[in-house]
Order: sequence, then structure tokens, then C-alpha cells
Amino acid sequence: MVESSTVQRKKSGLVALQAGQVLFHENDIAKSLYIIQKGQLRLYKPKGRGFVELAVLRAGEVIGEMAYFDSGSNKRSCSASAIVETEIIEISFNALEKAMTGLNPWFKTIVNTLAERLRKTNDKVKALENNSLGFGQGGKVADYKFFHMIDIVRMFSLFFLAFKAVGEPKDGKYFVHQSVIKLYAIDIFNVMEVKFEEFVKLLKEENIIRVEMDSENLPRIYVTDKINKLKEMAAFFNKERVSDDKKRLRISNKCERILARIDLQINAKQLAGDKVEVNLSVIFKDFRDKNVPILEEDLADAIEAGLCEDILVGSNNELTTMLNLPLFKRLFPCIVMMNAVNRINESKSGSGY
Repeated sequence: MVESSTVQRKKSGLVALQAGQVLFHENDIAKSLYIIQKGQLRLYKPKGRGFVELAVLRAGEVIGEMAYFDSGSNKRSCSASAIVETEIIEISFNALEKAMTGLNPWFKTIVNTLAERLRKTNDKVKALENNSLGFGQGGKVADYKFFHMIDIVRMFSLFFLAFKAVGEPKDGKYFVHQSVIKLYAIDIFNVMEVKFEEFVKLLKEENIIRVEMDSENLPRIYVTDKINKLKEMAAFFNKERVSDDKKRLRISNKCERILARIDLQINAKQLAGDKVEVNLSVIFKDFRDKNVPILEEDLADAIEAGLCEDILVGSNNELTTMLNLPLFKRLFPCIVMMNAVNRINESKSGSGY
């Protein structure tokens, strides 16, 4: 029986997980092991107000087997959740026990001995794990962040470097095999694998890269036509990283939604120049008509950042603002990415995924 009620059973023995769904939590009663059919699972342990990242498992790997071999405990030693849509085969410990009883006694002894050695090794590794957590004043655990600013700078830099240095250019696009990107990320830049996988998801969701099939018909070719965007993002996040906290750019999610509508408006009208007038009345009217709770004051962050000027009230109570177009075009994609990173951190800080 699967420990988490969030999973969905597709047919007998086959379990489907959506991205972010928890398969089991640390200290849950263990009754099964699982074989990953497709997708990826993240293993982690809560620690303080944060989490220690342990491993990423993929198709063909087994998870949850140690609870069967550990006679001293029938509880999960860590938590597991899906990084992407994942399918796993569940095998109950009762079924496994029946299979084990059919083995030759000497073979069963070898299996149990190897499992015991692996368990002891895992315990030593987990005792030394202290990554993924920051520490505040007095040694107290700081607020957990899945993505630190340096993580984002490092990964935008490595993607730009990989595409630029070894990417195959064709028709304005760059093509790089996944294995090359992972070499840069994990072996050279020392990026944690679980963070690498989440960052790839983020780049795909924000349409900075896409994934195509390789010669073996597997989705392992990364493609981008926004290589300069990768460089710009790296520079932006690095500037934010070294800036004084009071000088960092902060745009609320509501303000970002207003800016997204402004972006559509200036693109539709093909506005040009340093300062352009934007009609806010139509934007806020559309929000009201759709019962979206976004008001004029939600533009305050953009005004403070110098993206636009104060809202003006004209004839017929029409609301307008003057937009700093060059600054807006340069910063708006960075704002979208920054808030996407913040939402990932917020989603993971409370749930472990």
C-alpha cells in the first residue's frame, strides 16, 4: 500500500505521480518498495526549517528497499517526491518476502549481508550531510531556500557557456546534448543534480530552451534561440546577488501581471522611443471584468523601480503612465524569471518539495 494519499493508481501495481507529489515522508510506515518506470524522484530529509537533498533517482532504479532489509525499523529513512511526472511499480514487502523465501539459503545470506553493509554506509553519509541549509546569526538555521542567488547565476552562466562554447549553431539556434550540459553543471560547476533538473524545468517553462529527440529517439537535445538572454540573466542575477538588500529589485506577482499586460500592449501597438504612453484603463478594466483583485496601487513596485512614472488621470478619467521603454524591455524578462524562482523557493520551503 502506498503511504501517501496524493498518489494515483493507474492499474494494479502501477502508481502515477504528478510533479511535486510526495510518494512517502520520512518516518512513514514502510510496506512496499518501488521500481521507477519513467520520470524522476527526489530523496530528501527535513532538517530544521530546511531540507537536505540526498539523491535523484531515475527510470530503472529502485527506491524504498532498505526498509525491507532493516530489521530494526519499519519506517522510511527519508522522504521522496516526484520531480516530473513519474510512474513507478509498487511491490509489497509481503510479495518480496515470498520471493526471498524461494531463494537458496546461501544466496539469501549474500543479499542480506550486502544490504546491511549498504545501510551502514548510507547512515554514515547521511550523518555527514549538511548541504542545502544556510545558517543565520548564532548558528541558527536560516530560512530555507531551494535556489540561492549564486545557484541561479552559476546555472545561467553554465548554460550560456555550454551553448556558446560547444553548441552546434544552425539557423539562429544552438543545439547541445544533455550529457554535455550535465558535465558542465555537475562535474565542473558542482551543481546539485536535483537543482539542475528543476532549473531545466524552469528554462523550459519560460521558453528559454526546448528539448528535442536525439539519434536514439530520446529527449536529450537542448535547443535555444535565446543565447544572449542566458547571458543577460546571468548578469542580472549576479548584480542582484552583490547588491545591498535595500537596492535589490522587488516586483510583486500582481505588479508582474500588470507589466505583462503592458508588454502585450506595447508589442501590439509596436511602440518605440525612450518614453511611451501606456493606457492603463483598459488593463485594469479587464482585471475587474474577470474579477482579478489587481488595483492601481499594485503598480507601485514598477514606479519605484523606475520602469514607469506615476499614474496620470486624464479626460474621461482615463489612466495612463509613461513607460521607460528601454529599461522595461531589458528588465521585464528578468523580473519574470526572478519571480518564477521566488515562487519555486516559496513552494518548496513549506512542503519539502
